[in-house]
Amino acid sequence: MRKCLVLVFLLFLGKASLCQFNNAALENRIRPDSSLTGELHFDFYNLNFVRNYEYTNNFHDGYTIYGAQFQPQLVYYAHPNLALTGGVFYRKDFGNGGVSLVKPLFSIKYQKNDLSLIFGSLEGGIQHHYVEPIYDFERQLTNPLEYGTQLLLEKKAIKLDAWIAWQNMIYKGSDYKEEIIGGLSMEATVAENNGWRLSLPGQFLAQHRGGQIDELKQIPVQTLFNGATGIKLHKKIQGRVKEVYTDNYIVGYKDFSKQRDQNYMGGFGLWLTAGMDTKYGSLLATYWGGNNFITIKGMPLYESVSENLYDQGFTQNHRNVLSVRYAYQEELLPNFYLDVRFEPHFDLDHADHQLQFNHSFFLTYKKSFKLLKIK
Repeated sequence: MRKCLVLVFLLFLGKASLCQFNNAALENRIRPDSSLTGELHFDFYNLNFVRNYEYTNNFHDGYTIYGAQFQPQLVYYAHPNLALTGGVFYRKDFGNGGVSLVKPLFSIKYQKNDLSLIFGSLEGGIQHHYVEPIYDFERQLTNPLEYGTQLLLEKKAIKLDAWIAWQNMIYKGSDYKEEIIGGLSMEATVAENNGWRLSLPGQFLAQHRGGQIDELKQIPVQTLFNGATGIKLHKKIQGRVKEVYTDNYIVGYKDFSKQRDQNYMGGFGLWLTAGMDTKYGSLLATYWGGNNFITIKGMPLYESVSENLYDQGFTQNHRNVLSVRYAYQEELLPNFYLDVRFEPHFDLDHADHQLQFNHSFFLTYKKSFKLLKIK
């Protein structure tokens, strides 16, 4: 059975999409627009989600999240290069009384040519385009908000996202540590011809916990790092198969703390993906081979140290996980999107190779309405 699964994966790799599914319909980007200068708009974003994990393993708990997000915002296009936004983020978990999470949304966005500067609520979460071992897709459903500063460069040959966000602010005498997170995600196209595109991606995410004015001097400063680099090859095709591709990364972990309290000081993994986008949906094969790997914000399934409720602290130095995934994504109506995903995986380190899976269902609506023009 194991040989058959590996063979299926290699066949996908030989044919050569994104290292994860296309998440564009779930993104919500607001930018300055010279054609809207002086206008006040109401921007509405609604994400409805069901994500169920049928897992019984030592590294990722089995559970279901079921609910909706709402992000109503006012957007004032103050200048051809400047937009101001303000609104509220709501998350409602079904089966839980009341609203599960309420947070403010505010930002100032400056854009000139291919460069954007954002201060306040960032274009964060899955919009950073990290690989899953570095950033867990589920965070987009539970709490995708980041507050800080972001610099975006969006050219044809290179795309770059550099950002820093405050997770926990401390004050004099606080009984908790300051926490800062930030990183960079970039991709450079090195060759493009006749439907082929070869690009080199690079990513890192760093988290720092410290501070000098809190009351927890006995807790040491902590600095953790995740990074990834690799190569991507895509080929656009005419017909029922629209594109085939392979995206392959080496992913790293390092503990830079002076006093280390993690199970591993460093580790790495291989994240190998291949798939195709077709008229009938997207099919994607993924292999993860991890060694002493710890993630900061990534999917727990790929770690070597368990965060499970009943297995917390359990370690397995080497992890080998093979996934074969399918997604059907469609714009049902203008601004209204359907996304259905089925994602089984096999843990190749267990003799029974038990099939486990998660499946998801998303409905997204996003629309901007003009309210008035301010002279």
